[in-house]
Formats: sequence, C-alpha cells, structure tokens
Amino acid sequence: MMLPTWLPDFLQRKLRAIYYRGDAFHCPICGYKGRALSPIGFDLPVLVEKQVSGAGRRNAGCFNCGTIDRERLVHVYLRDVLGIYDRVASSRILHIAPDELISRILVSSGALEYVCGDKFTEGYVYPKHVRDLDIEDLPFATDHFDLVICNHVLEHVPDDIKAMRELLRVLKPGGHAVLQVPLAVNSATTAEDPAVTDPKERERLYGQFDHVRLYGQDYGDRLIRAGFRVERLQLAKRKEFEHYGLNPFEDLFVGVKPM
Repeated sequence: MMLPTWLPDFLQRKLRAIYYRGDAFHCPICGYKGRALSPIGFDLPVLVEKQVSGAGRRNAGCFNCGTIDRERLVHVYLRDVLGIYDRVASSRILHIAPDELISRILVSSGALEYVCGDKFTEGYVYPKHVRDLDIEDLPFATDHFDLVICNHVLEHVPDDIKAMRELLRVLKPGGHAVLQVPLAVNSATTAEDPAVTDPKERERLYGQFDHVRLYGQDYGDRLIRAGFRVERLQLAKRKEFEHYGLNPFEDLFVGVKPM
C-alpha cells in the first residue's frame, strides 16, 4: 500500500491498519486483526546465510501497534504460559532494555516491584522509569526477583557468562528468566572474537554494528554453564498461538534458577 510521504507517521500507520484488516493475524498485545504483517528488518548476508531467528528481513510487524514477532513471543509466554499477569501484585520483576509495549503493560499492572534498566549510551534518550544499569554488575540483593526479562540483550554484552550469572544471582530460587537472543539456526557454535571492534566488521560477522557475537545452537549450553536450568519452548508451533504471527524458527529460552 503506497501512501504520500508527507503524511505523518501515526496517520500512515492508522491507514495501513485499516487497509490490512482481516482475520489471518491476531495481535495478542493490542487485539488488532489483520490479513498480513508489515515488513521489518534487513537482509544482511550473514543473517540470511546463518538463518538467524529474531533478526533479518521478514513480515513480522503488527500494522496497528507496531510490535514485532520477538516481542509478541515474550508477551505470549508471560501471559499464557507463565501466567505472570495473574499474580503480578505479588511479583518482583527486572526488565533489562525493556520492550516498549510489554513494559507499558507491566508499568500499569500494579506489580509489587517492577525495575527497568539499560546501560545508558550517549546519544540515546531513555524513558523516565528506566534506570542506568550494568547487567554485569547489578545493584540488587541475591534472590530478589521472581522474574527477569532480558530480550535481545546478551549479544551486546562483552562478558555474557558474567551477565548470565548476575541475572541468576538476583533471581529467586524457582524464578524464571526470559533470555532471548538472535540465534543462528544452522550454526552449531557461537561466533565471537573480542578482537573484532570495528562496527562494520561486527555487522558483517554478527548482523549488527553493536553485537559482539552471533549465538549458535550451543546458546543453551552457555546458560547451563552459568547455572541455569534451561527450558527451550517452541510456542510458535502450538495451535492456540498459530494466529499470533510468531516466528516458527524462534524458540523461547527460559532460564530457571534451581531450588
């Protein structure tokens, strides 16, 4: 659907949402029903070659609210699998680099404690409720949070094992951590080299200028090494979620802290 470029972005989105109404896609976040999803992402060679889930060019955006497949995946897990929204009043939640719409739901949910954090970078503007946090050195007590959400963050972190261990430390025994990353479907091992610092070379090797690695199928082993018990869920293949526009190649990684 072609629209005049002079139209404001919010109006273009509204018109597209009207045009693409249908029943093939049901957004689990905003409730919109559409006949298609909007294109997002970039077709970088490494993302195509390695078949990286959660990245690359694909039809995955909601025409109404703008959420993408990886955000909807986390929301569906929180709402329909973990059931956190039903017991949020008694839950302490840590959200690293918070997804906007999921964060909006949790901010208004009346959680016992909801902490949003990100490592502040010059040139970026952060919402007022987001704190400057270093995921490798968290300022929280051990066994504090019931839930940690860390969606597409660890690929940016120099020492990811240290960060994983910090997330495990602040999680309560039996607590859950959503730990999503871009994952190379057809690569057995993670590609990383600390000597690679040039942004263009990182983009060529890892799919983004500020990524320091591209995780392979050994990602779950790294989480286990950090101390988590790992659940790898294929929610996109469940019949009850088939209209939510989830990526069939993106599994959900959940780390559970042993009792």
